Amino acid sequence: MSDDTPEKESTKAQVINPPRTLQGKVEKGGPGAVDLEALARAESVIANLADDYLDWVKEDLVRLEAAYDHLQKGSDDVKADLDVIFQIAHDMKGQGGSFGYDLMTAVGDHLCRLVEKMEKAGPREVMMVRVHIDAMRVIITKGLKGDGGNEGRQLLMGLTLVGGKV
Repeated sequence: MSDDTPEKESTKAQVINPPRTLQGKVEKGGPGAVDLEALARAESVIANLADDYLDWVKEDLVRLEAAYDHLQKGSDDVKADLDVIFQIAHDMKGQGGSFGYDLMTAVGDHLCRLVEKMEKAGPREVMMVRVHIDAMRVIITKGLKGDGGNEGRQLLMGLTLVGGKV
């Protein structure tokens, strides 16, 4: 090994937390900046919608369960079934973080990545989708806001292991 070989960098992961509010995500002042009063109104609207999020996500879970049932029964168009699951999970992923359910966003992303890789939907693949849906239900039932703490980390670790088996 020569002296000019770069040292092995630390393998510790760096966590980057994106801003939680619209004001933390947009340019303030200068060209292309947003109107701060309009931004404050938008923040207020989002805060008021947060109470409705649990109703919306429960409806999404019902739709996701129906799509899953269709996939499980076996259809002639597995790709279409997976696309429906992807779209619902994608919507849930987008809404989760907006309303303080960052863990829902992470699980929704896992499910999206999982179905994107699927070429078939045999019993093993269908079971992997089921595990993700169950994880989403746990998040809502237990009210796991933010990253879900230790329970959230364990949940994500298990899903990562399941998702790696596609």
